[in-house]
Amino acid sequence: MAETRHKRPRAREVGIIVGELPTGTWNAITDVEGVLVGHCTLISGQGPLVPGKGPVRTGVTAVLPHRGNLFRDKVAASAHIINGFGKCVGLPQVLELGTLETPILLTNTLNVGTVADACIQWCLEQNPDIGVTTSSVNPVVGECNDGFLNDIQGRHVRMEHVFAALNAAAAGAVEEGSVGAGTGMSAFGFKAGVGTASRKLPAALGAFTVGVLLVANFGRQRDLLVMGVPVGRALACESNAPSIVDGSVMVVIATDAPLAPHQLARLARRACHGLARTGATASHGSGDFVLAFSTSNRIAHQPSAFTRTVALVEDNAPVLDALFLGVIEATEEAVYNALLCAERMEGRDGHVREALPVDALLQLLRQYGRVS
Repeated sequence: MAETRHKRPRAREVGIIVGELPTGTWNAITDVEGVLVGHCTLISGQGPLVPGKGPVRTGVTAVLPHRGNLFRDKVAASAHIINGFGKCVGLPQVLELGTLETPILLTNTLNVGTVADACIQWCLEQNPDIGVTTSSVNPVVGECNDGFLNDIQGRHVRMEHVFAALNAAAAGAVEEGSVGAGTGMSAFGFKAGVGTASRKLPAALGAFTVGVLLVANFGRQRDLLVMGVPVGRALACESNAPSIVDGSVMVVIATDAPLAPHQLARLARRACHGLARTGATASHGSGDFVLAFSTSNRIAHQPSAFTRTVALVEDNAPVLDALFLGVIEATEEAVYNALLCAERMEGRDGHVREALPVDALLQLLRQYGRVS
């Protein structure tokens, strides 16, 4: 059961303009044509933790590269592991083959198995020949730990919730903050969750789009940077938020630029720079993973020939530099959106995550001349 959430502003709505490249129409990963995002949000109960019963503050988010049959019509993909203290499923095959053949599903740490099982079932219903007359399927599931607010032992995300997120996946504006996989997440001592942003390259560089969606669940409050301003240290003086030493982040990058897997791996590594701009440090206990895919040059599950001819962005082209910059800017802005869009939440045992105080944040940014 989802509680009513009041819309909080995104970064640009309060004058926080990140970088130099323009955004896409929605300033979201869905600006990459064909990409769909769906959430299923689970919020119920309050008071003391009763493992297996609640309170529940969790969910699942689905990212689909296209509306078609992903198993039959794969996309080029790669990944980067910033820090591997996590339970991300499916990365070895993505890294080995350079393809993605299922949706990317994001959830909480202890629900990875259930969500992977649901992903397999979803693919089997579309492709009854999987494991019978053709190969098996590689579900891709990422996670962050929402146990501070959520009864994580309860593993409340069930198969029907995964199907609900997949069936709800749509283009256009993406709901952010305390939704889907971000429902119970925290970052820099504040309530956080899902954030997204996009960048558009100029026509002279192909007019390609790159979009980022992430789940932010990391960072000590004192480390938070916004547009280079150490706002976390100032805000920490006014907060009793428990210190977060370890944490995690799942980053998904999409682009319509025709890139090979090795080039997508290079894009994935640039997400580190965007995260670092916000104060992320990838601590010992962090599970920090980046997945990147291209919607161009799809790969047939059963090719009709031994070879195929495709057009790819040149490795030495200025396009790659612009895409790198786009990833960095969109990643940074997606973190800000994840924080700004999330509302105060009380979870299990009376644990509370306060929303990032917008007025105090803007006052600090004005002092440093970052916003007017």
